[in-house]
Amino acid sequence: MESVTVLGGIMGLGGQEIFLVALFVLLFFGAKKIPELMRGLGQGINEFKNATKDVKENIEKSMEDTTTK
Repeated sequence: MESVTVLGGIMGLGGQEIFLVALFVLLFFGAKKIPELMRGLGQGINEFKNATKDVKENIEKSMEDTTTK
């Protein structure tokens, strides 16, 4: 339940709004599709994290190269 509180705090949603969104997702996609959707969302977040890490490393490397010259 703590993650729901964090999500609500970040997005400004209360308990009723989160419940309605969850109910809509359940009705729209069905119970069998939700794990697949969450897996895809997790993979997307993981790819985004990896891409931002690569960009950060490239920027740091180029900063090091310019300061050593």
